This record gives sequence, C-alpha cells and structure tokens, in this order.
Amino acid sequence: MGTLADSQLFWVVCFLFIAIILFISNKVRMDVVALLLITVFVTSGILTLPEAISGFSDPNVILIALLFVIGEGLVRTGIAYQVGDWLVRVAGSSETKLLVLLMLAVAGLGSVMSSTGVVAIFIPVVMSVSSRMEREPGRLMMPLAFAGLISGMMTLVATPPNLVVNSELQRYGVGQFDFFSVTPIGIVILAMGIGYMLLVRPWLVKPASQDKAKSRTRRTMRDLIHDYKLSGRARRLSIRPGSPLIGRTLDELHLRSRYSANVVGIERWRKFRRVMIGAFAATELRVHDILLVDMFDPEADVRHFCTEEQLEPMILRGEYFSEQAREVGMAEVSLVPESEYIGKTLRQMGFRTRYNLNVIGIRRNGKLIEANQIDEELKVGDMMLVIGDWRQIRQLQSNTRDFLVMNLPAEVDEVAPATSQAPHALLCLILMIFLMVTDIVPNVIAALLACLLMGKFRCIDMESAYKSIHWPTLILIVGMLPFAHALQKTGGIDLVVKGLMDAVGDMGPRVVLLSLFVLCAVIGLFISNTATAVLMAPIAIGAANQMGVSALPFAMVVAIAASAAFMTPVSSPVNTMVLGPGSYKFSDFLRIGVPFTLLVMVVSVIIIPLLFPF
Repeated sequence: MGTLADSQLFWVVCFLFIAIILFISNKVRMDVVALLLITVFVTSGILTLPEAISGFSDPNVILIALLFVIGEGLVRTGIAYQVGDWLVRVAGSSETKLLVLLMLAVAGLGSVMSSTGVVAIFIPVVMSVSSRMEREPGRLMMPLAFAGLISGMMTLVATPPNLVVNSELQRYGVGQFDFFSVTPIGIVILAMGIGYMLLVRPWLVKPASQDKAKSRTRRTMRDLIHDYKLSGRARRLSIRPGSPLIGRTLDELHLRSRYSANVVGIERWRKFRRVMIGAFAATELRVHDILLVDMFDPEADVRHFCTEEQLEPMILRGEYFSEQAREVGMAEVSLVPESEYIGKTLRQMGFRTRYNLNVIGIRRNGKLIEANQIDEELKVGDMMLVIGDWRQIRQLQSNTRDFLVMNLPAEVDEVAPATSQAPHALLCLILMIFLMVTDIVPNVIAALLACLLMGKFRCIDMESAYKSIHWPTLILIVGMLPFAHALQKTGGIDLVVKGLMDAVGDMGPRVVLLSLFVLCAVIGLFISNTATAVLMAPIAIGAANQMGVSALPFAMVVAIAASAAFMTPVSSPVNTMVLGPGSYKFSDFLRIGVPFTLLVMVVSVIIIPLLFPF
C-alpha cells in the first residue's frame, strides 16, 4: 500500500512540475493546462471523478464569478470612471496628493472588484493626468500597479487567493476568516506602500528629456490626426435620391474593399434637426444621409466613388472630423497581453461588426503601418486608432479582457457617459457588503442577490454579465484545486510539512511564518497567485496542526504572500499592464519590487500573530 502511495506521489509531483513548466513557457493557455490536469488525475486513478471535479461545485468559485459581474456593473454605470474624475479634480496640480489619492482609490475600488479591471480603468486616467501635469507616466504607473495588488489585502472577497485560503480553512474544519479579517493588515501595508512610493518615485523613471515634451501635454484629436497622418483623408458626402446605397447596410456594401472608403459616422435629419448616428455594420442607409468617410488609400478615386454611388460632396469644416468631436470620438487602443486577438487581423476579428468602431491607423514600435492594415496581424504593443461613437468607445473601454483604451483625447471631457443607474449600482454594492459583514446569508448568496438587483435596475444585462466573467481564471482555480486533494491523498502535504518542520520548526512559529511567506513568494514567480494559494494553503494548515497552534495566522500569511506579487512584471497581469505605459524594464520591478516585498514580509510576520494569536 505504501509503495502504491509513493508511486502516486511521484506522479503528482511530476504533474506539478510539468504544469509549472507549461505555465512558465506560456505556450499553452493556463486554463487548458488546468483542464488537462483534471483529465490526467482521473485517468491515472490518483483521484476519483467527484474528487477531480469538486472545484466546479465550490461556492467560492461561484462567488468569484459573481464578483466579476459586480465589477462590470460598477464600470457600466460609470462609478469607476467617476472615481477617476474625482481624483483629477481633487489632486489638482500636486503630484504627491495625486499619488496618495490614486493608491487609496485603487485599493478601495479593488477591494470589491477585480484588481485587473481597476488598473485597466485607471491607466488612461494616469496617462491623461500625467500629460496635464507634464510628468512622466512612469512616476505613477508602478504605484498604480502596487495599489492594485495591495487591494487584494483589503477584504476577504478582494482577490481569489483569499477565498481559496478561506475555503481550505473551512474544509479542514479549523476556522474561517470574516469579511474584514484581512483589512487591518491591508491598511498597514497600503500606508507603508504609499510612503514607500513617495520615497522611491524619483527612481521610477529617468529624467524627462526635451524631445518628450510633446508627449507630456494633453493630447487632442488634432494630435492624433497628425500622428496617424490622417490629414486630407476625410470626406463628407450626401446620398442623392436614386443612389444604389439607399436601403442597404454598410456590411452589405463592402465600401472599404471596393473604394477604400471607410464610413466612420452618419449625419441624419430627424424632426428638423441633424443628429449623428453610429456607422454600425447593420446601419441601413437612407436618402439624404450625410456620410463621414475616411478615404484611407491616397490613390483612391473619390470622383469615381461619388459618380458610381450618386454621392454629392459637402463642405467639411475642421481637420478630419475634429469639428464633429462631440459626436464622433477617437481613442488609441492596445491589446492586453492575454487577449485572444493577438496574432489575428482586423478582418479575422470582424472588428467593426463586433465593436461598431473603425480602426483607421495602426502604429508599431512608434512607426505607422501604412500597408493594408485590415490584413495586418496584430502584436502585443501595437497601438490602434479607433473612431466612432463615444458610447461605443466607452464600451470598448470596459472590455478589459482584450483591450486597453490607452489615450482618450481632451475632447472626451465634453462627452458625459450615461450614469443614470449609478445610484442603484451603489445601493446593490452597499447591500452586498452589509450582508457579507453581518453574515445574515452566505457570501455567495449576498453576491448573487446584488447581481440580480443590478439586473433588475438595468445596471447590467445578461449578455454583458456573462461576458464580464473571466472564465480562464475560474477554470484555473477549478483545475488547480485537485492538486491539493492529490497531494493530501498521496501524503505529499505531510511530506512537505515534515520537511518544513525539520528545517525551521524548532525556531518557533514566527520563523515558520517567515518560511511560508518566502516559499509563496518564490512559487509566485512562476505560477499565478491563485495557483500558489491552492498549493500552499494545505501546507500552511498542516504545519499549524503539527505544531499544535491555530491555523489562522499561517493561512493568513499565505493569503498576504499570494497577493504580494511585486517583484517582476510577469508576477501578475496588473504588473504586465503597466509595463508599456510606464516605459519600465524588467529590472525596474526588481529594483522597486524586491525591497517592498521584503518589507511586506517583515510587517506581515510581526502583525499577523498580533491579530491572530498562535
């Protein structure tokens, strides 16, 4: 029997190393690796089918999914953006005040919604404020990322690792954490993080050079027109009676391929006034519609286009629709590192059909791509200039799974997003927190009730709710949970705990806490913080049981260490997202992140036993 258990443990360790290698190589998606692990554990006989798929019925997995929906509701109702606007107003021209308020706001919002989503929302805010204050964005981007990570230490529901650790405590029957159990530690670390960032910000970026002065000013649509060489491409054309365009949709007409004509907006008369309607793929054209057209090919024959389709040229004031800025917006957009669209072309994406926006320019490594852009394969770091209805740009801004809206021009200040349902969204959020704090109902029911109320008040619809859930994160958790069961079943956890006790057990529980933090930090360099929590929580609880002390401080140190992913730009998606906008190098995170991680470790080992006695 012992031989069989040893053999199974050997294979579990092998599977673990293979999974880590696949995670590091990034050649196979992490959620796919997780699903493969479920398959392997069942087919090898190490786990039964109910054990292998137990993660799908875990209440915390459902709770994490519901929290994604809550976060989307806060984005769609404009609450998150209003926080950013408030930040700009209050900070004024003080960089110190801005840094403090930025980290406080991000940590506060991140305590009830995805830290990745919060950071994605605030990146354009930081870019805009930095330009207005004539500061380098890098002086604020790393504080933004660190605040996003610290937000995971603010409440129980702030990040999946907290919920994973709490679930393991409940499974072992050794206690559980409350909604605000982690908050005192998070507040101390946040205060320390703010002080640390104020101290090291001179070292975050090199002194700005004179040739970057232009990039620090608030960019306008005219700047984007200049950067993407759009001058001379705009046309304003009216549809005459009898035109073959009448009654047909833009998707049916294929004007881009036939005439190198890209319709970016449509003026239409309604009730004696001109209104601007979106140039959507399904928009049906009518007589006397005025088309705002981007003739992106300099060789295109505009006269032939007008004659063939019976169009009448109209006067166009301003440069490339800049006079229509209240209705037609522009924004620079970049793909996030985990986007499914990397390596695909705009044609393959069906970008206009899917997002009701037109891509009118692509820049790569600072250079404009002037070839056929619609068939250009997109790469990480590419900047796309999109044009269209401001509401569609705002919707794209909320799609933080695939896109980052990097630069909104100054004209966006004149366009107010729809925020009529914001009070209802706030009410739902407050109700959820109240129910979780008072423990009237289980946390998952509190979140579910908040989601249903958000749907009732039209803060979010079913389609956007399902799209907001980051399924790869959920599948990763579901696939990694069997590892804890397999290690426990085969004696692997007992073996690691024994090794840990033999090495540092005689030195006292604080040294064990220190060792657990270091182990979590090292593992977190290679795999996600959620997977780290799944693996380390049972080891921490086992160590506490063997020492005959409370498991709560040991579990808490794992939760804090899992969120302390400050050391490299690949430790967390939050760090990866600010790498480009902040113009950082890998070494910048090492210089700033390693000392701060050590500070967090020391503070955690001191404070946690005071809050959760051994």
